[in-house]
Amino acid sequence: MSKENSSPIEKLFGSKTRAKLLQLFFENPEKSFYVREMTRVIDEQINSVRRELLNLESIGIIKNETFDNKVYYSANNKHPFAHPLSEMFSRKVDLSREKDVHSTTWDEYTRPVRRYLRGLIVTNRLPGQDGVDLLIIGDDKTKKLTHWAEIIEKKQGKPINYVIMAVDDFTYRKSVRDRFIEEILEMEISEIFDPEKIIKS
Repeated sequence: MSKENSSPIEKLFGSKTRAKLLQLFFENPEKSFYVREMTRVIDEQINSVRRELLNLESIGIIKNETFDNKVYYSANNKHPFAHPLSEMFSRKVDLSREKDVHSTTWDEYTRPVRRYLRGLIVTNRLPGQDGVDLLIIGDDKTKKLTHWAEIIEKKQGKPINYVIMAVDDFTYRKSVRDRFIEEILEMEISEIFDPEKIIKS
């Protein structure tokens, strides 16, 4: 991408990948991410991500820790620049020039997959809270719902925990008061797409 076509935030930080990583870390200052997770969310090449992680770590703006043989990176909230960076990126700078998922209703976002989607629960999961962000109910034999969830993840600019469940599986587990389903329904829910009354039945 030429500098003329770069966004102001990319010009400020000198690298599209670096700007996207800073946004990911400082929009989610309490979360940690492993490398392949980051490449998927910010949609950049792994070599570019690794290079920028080394740069950011060398100046102390991020830190890492190893857990279960994976290296996880997170914002260094004790760094002198941490607060101004959090202030900057909390404004939801749009690096991809796509609309943020929150600026559009879920009704509109579900339209491309209505043929496969039978139900959807969107939760307000807090940082560090167990559970899922999306429970997607429907037919995913062709992986259309998986692809759709990945698109939503990129639009949000951060990893989302999602589970895709067949209708029969969901209705059975709901009928037997399965703990996993019960915990989702007990969470704070921001949106429910339930045209066939599968969830609320």
